[in-house]
Amino acid sequence: RNPNVPGISDKLKRPEKRDLAKVTEYWKTIITLNPTIKDIYGNINMQNEKMSIDHFVPWQYVAHDELWNLHPTTKSINSSKSNLLPSWKLYFNSLGSLEYRAYELKNENEAVAHEFLKIAPYHLNNQEIRNQLYADGLDKNTFIERLEHVIKPVYESAHMSGFKEWSYNGGKNIQ
Repeated sequence: RNPNVPGISDKLKRPEKRDLAKVTEYWKTIITLNPTIKDIYGNINMQNEKMSIDHFVPWQYVAHDELWNLHPTTKSINSSKSNLLPSWKLYFNSLGSLEYRAYELKNENEAVAHEFLKIAPYHLNNQEIRNQLYADGLDKNTFIERLEHVIKPVYESAHMSGFKEWSYNGGKNIQ
């Protein structure tokens, strides 16, 4: 047990299968209902894009597929980002706004709520975080503050462990 290094067992022996299909369906449902949803890195409208699910803090570090760390992007941007940390200053507020919009739609729309309930048992494994982030009645500022409280320590730990920062520049990596 080493709380400073998440997912040690999955790093030593990678899971044979990782399945983000349910998360992809969740985001497709959201994008269908809100076709103005844009990728947080390139500001690309996701409605007509081939979607890829990105781990904001790379899977190589967290070794989990928790919903609060997952968001849609394009396949090319996800490949460009690879196992790098997105610049916190450039992208966290966009991530927070995107995640809050998904939270709102979960509370407003039966189809999104249904997809959320399908993925929650697999992609929200910490009950405390689930209660904190997905409680009913959160305003945008409170939601984003709570998301930051969850993700920033993990992000900073990854950075201190040697993960380099990245920003998107039309398909070119900037570190």
